[in-house]
Amino acid sequence: MKPVKYAYGLTSALLVGGAAISLATGYPAGAQVAQNDESRIAGAVPRAGAPESFADLTAQLQPAVVNISTKQRVEVQSMNPFAGTPLEGFFGRRRGQQQPQYREGQSLGSGFIISADGYVVTNNHVIAPGARGATVEEITVTTPDGTEYPAELVGSDKESDLAVLKIVRDEPFPFVEFGESDQARVGDWVIAIGNPFGLGGTVTSGIVSAVYRTPPVNGQQVVGAYDRYIQTDASINRGNSGGPLFDMRGNVIGINNAIISPTGGSVGIGFAIPADIAAPIVEQLREGREVERGYLGVELGPVDEDIADSVGLDRRLGEFVQGVRDGGPAKRAGIRPGDIIVEVGGQAVTAERSVSFIIANTAPGTRLPVTLYRNGERRTVTVTVGQFPSEEVLAQEQQTFDPEEEPDMDDTPQTGVVAERLGLQVIELTPQIARQLRAPSDTEGVVIAAVDRSTDAGRKVTRGDIILSANYNEVTSIDELETIVSEAQRNGRDSVLLRVQRVGQVSPFYIAVRMR
Repeated sequence: MKPVKYAYGLTSALLVGGAAISLATGYPAGAQVAQNDESRIAGAVPRAGAPESFADLTAQLQPAVVNISTKQRVEVQSMNPFAGTPLEGFFGRRRGQQQPQYREGQSLGSGFIISADGYVVTNNHVIAPGARGATVEEITVTTPDGTEYPAELVGSDKESDLAVLKIVRDEPFPFVEFGESDQARVGDWVIAIGNPFGLGGTVTSGIVSAVYRTPPVNGQQVVGAYDRYIQTDASINRGNSGGPLFDMRGNVIGINNAIISPTGGSVGIGFAIPADIAAPIVEQLREGREVERGYLGVELGPVDEDIADSVGLDRRLGEFVQGVRDGGPAKRAGIRPGDIIVEVGGQAVTAERSVSFIIANTAPGTRLPVTLYRNGERRTVTVTVGQFPSEEVLAQEQQTFDPEEEPDMDDTPQTGVVAERLGLQVIELTPQIARQLRAPSDTEGVVIAAVDRSTDAGRKVTRGDIILSANYNEVTSIDELETIVSEAQRNGRDSVLLRVQRVGQVSPFYIAVRMR
C-alpha cells in the first residue's frame, strides 16, 4: 500500500467534512464552511476559522475504526505448601509432575481498516500476550455496528509496535488511508477515534502539540529507532492504543500508542506513531514479508554538557558510543567505544534525528559515511549497514548468565533427547555468555543451563560448563548435540563421551555421562 499523498496548507475554507477522504462507501463528504470574513489575522488563521463541528468528518471516518479484543490463556504456577517435604505427594501430584493450571486473560484496544478486503492495523502490544506464560487464543474485531469478526494475525513487529490483522466478510469494508505525517504542523487540528476503557467508538479532538517528540522513559531520554512521535492533546486513554489519529482531510497521520500521565488517565499528553514511519512497515507486514531495517551494532548514549566539555566539543552534538558489538557493521568499519557520532550519511545527528532512527530507516547493504569525533579529531569512516537481527538473536545477545545460580529443571522446560536421556538443559553459546563465563570469544559449543541432579550427569557436570564435543564430534549448536545423542541411543550405547570446558579451568576435560 502506498500512502495517499495530500498537500497541507491554509485555505480560504476549512474542509470540515473532509472532501479528500477516501472511503469504500464511495460517497464524498460535503464540505461545511464556517464563514468568518472579519478575521483580523490574515494569513495566519484560515478565513473559515475553527471547525464548527467534527460531526460530518466523524460520520465518514468512524465506520472504519474498530475495537480489538483478545482472549488469552495464562499459565499459573501451582503453589505446593509441602514442596520439598515428605508430604509433598499429598498435594496433588509430585513436584515436576503437577498438571499446569491456567486462568483466562484478555486485552482491549483499537484499530482501523485500511482496505476493502479487511486488513486492520493496530499496535503490537494490543494483540501480544500480556503476561509471562500467556498465549493468545483468539483475536476478535468488532465494527461500530456491533458485528464481531474472528481475526487472523497476518504479521507483527515488536520494535515498531505495529501489527496487521485480517477479517473477512462477503461485502467490502469501509476503510481509511495513510496520509503524510511529515507535513503535519504544530497547531493543526486532529481527531482521535478509539475504544478507551472498553467504551466503544469514542471521538476526541485536539491539536498537534509537537512533531517528532521523543518522550522520556523512566525520566531518561532514550532515543531508539522508532522513538519519534506526534504529540497531541486530543484525549487518549487506555484502550485507544492502535486507533487512528486523523487530520482534517480524513487521513491517518498517526497511530495512537502511549500517554504520559501521573494518574493513569489522559492529561493531554498523548503520542502517536507517525504515518510516514508506520506505513512502510504495515505494507511489509501485510505482504507477509520480514520487516527490513538497518543495523549498526553499537550501544549509544547522549552527549551531555560534561561529555562535550571533556572531549573539547563546543556544544552538545551527536551521540556517544558506549559499546560496539563484536562482528557488527560498526566494528568492521572501525568505530570504537568512546567515539562520538555526529553525522550519518550526511545527516547531522540530533535529538530529533538519532543514529538509531537514521540507520533503522536505511536499507541493509547501503554504504554510508559516518562522521565522528575521536581524540579531539573529526574523522569519517564508511559503514555497510547490516540487517537488524531477529528477536531470537537479540534475546540471545541480551541474555545474562550467572553460573552461580542453580535453577530447577522444571523452571526452564526443554524437550528433546538431551534433556530426556542425559538430564541436561542446554542453550546456545553467545559472545555475551562466553564473556560472562570468561571463555575465549572464538569458543564454539553449547552451555549447560540446568542439570537434573538425579542423573549421572548431575554428579559429573554443572551449570555453566561448555560442551565442546560429544563422542569426538564437535558441537556448535543444540541440534548437533541432539543428533549425536540420538545416534548413540540408536547404536545401543549406554554413555556419551563429552568434552567440557569449565569456568576457572585452563584446559577442557573429557567425561563419560551415562544415559537414563
